[in-house]
Amino acid sequence: MMYSRKGPLDTIQWGLNSSFGENREYIKLFSHPHLYAPFKPPAFSNILEEYTKEMRIVVDGLAKAISKTLGFEEKYIEKAFKLKSGFDVMSMNLYPVNSRTKGPFGFPEHTDPGFVIALTQDVDGGLQILSHQGKWINCHIPHHAILIQLGDQLEILTNGKYKSHIHRVTVDNIMVERISVVTLHGPSLHKVISPAKEFVDDEHPKKYHEVTYKESLEGNGLFGPIDLHSSIAELRLPQNLD
Repeated sequence: MMYSRKGPLDTIQWGLNSSFGENREYIKLFSHPHLYAPFKPPAFSNILEEYTKEMRIVVDGLAKAISKTLGFEEKYIEKAFKLKSGFDVMSMNLYPVNSRTKGPFGFPEHTDPGFVIALTQDVDGGLQILSHQGKWINCHIPHHAILIQLGDQLEILTNGKYKSHIHRVTVDNIMVERISVVTLHGPSLHKVISPAKEFVDDEHPKKYHEVTYKESLEGNGLFGPIDLHSSIAELRLPQNLD
């Protein structure tokens, strides 16, 4: 295949996984600050360019809204993450019908690196989010809607005030193929992210190690969702810091 992965810095990657823990075909690409899109079909890159441009406007609005919700001026998140030069990764996934899978999961449980993650899909169903009570909740996304999830870097910056939720994709009850488009909207690639001083005090000690966004992405070869056990969980500090 033209876009079969050759190395972690490939700007476009194609893959196919069929196992008990993962069943999907995907193509991943860098989408910001530069968009790297397949040249076939001819109109595909134009559609992606328009989508990524509009989503950057949404992300900017979310950054301002979250900043104000936290009690800061509206540019707080943008400055903390250097979002204007933020690094975005897009993954387009095809999940097969359950009769063609080798297990119940399209993608195993994980959290996603980044500031926020945008997801859109062609059919409802498949996505599950783990509640604080330890129960898996089916996430229903209306047609043409965009689901926004919070990323690991926002959890680190706010010292756990905002959470990057654990989620997974199931395929055991899917009777039709499902396509999803997931975009990780992240900080600047070399920006060091650590709990901001505004969220650390005697009652709320520092909970996470500092890490660059690039280092977070490298946990999975620079692309896509990082397995829970190698992402936010490893960045948490021990409870007793004495």
